Amino acid sequence: MKKKITFIKSKIISFLKKNGIAFFVLFIATFLQTYWSMGKLSDNTSSSCLDCSFFEDAFFISLLTAFFLSILFSILSLLKNLYLKMVLEFILLIALWLFWNYTIFVERESSWSTYLFNEEIYITILESILPVIVLGCLSIILLHFKEIKTKLMIFKSLK
Repeated sequence: MKKKITFIKSKIISFLKKNGIAFFVLFIATFLQTYWSMGKLSDNTSSSCLDCSFFEDAFFISLLTAFFLSILFSILSLLKNLYLKMVLEFILLIALWLFWNYTIFVERESSWSTYLFNEEIYITILESILPVIVLGCLSIILLHFKEIKTKLMIFKSLK
């Protein structure tokens, strides 16, 4: 009975450790991505909250994203195919980041002007594409570093 409790306890600690690392990586990456892609709007006033700073928006967006995606990524960790798992996580991460960037653009720029919907999408993608791709790839690589390293070692041993 004692061995079973120890086993369960070690599994829970392992799960929390892995999700904690994922939460931390996703939080930092989202915060950096938000400032890199939409940082030039930091001086603009938000149309929905006149007293809210850009830092507060970026901080809470990062918290929500990290929490939501760390839960989704833990569910996706049940997939055995590493490449499929990484692609799905990358797509989810990019979609969520582009959504947040669009929201920030609308709140801080577009709502004070006369942008068409197509222009909002175009400008959001134009401003976000480099930060989203660079930090998205870096995040996914960091989240799966051990698995990628293992795959590389197996590949090297086959040569």
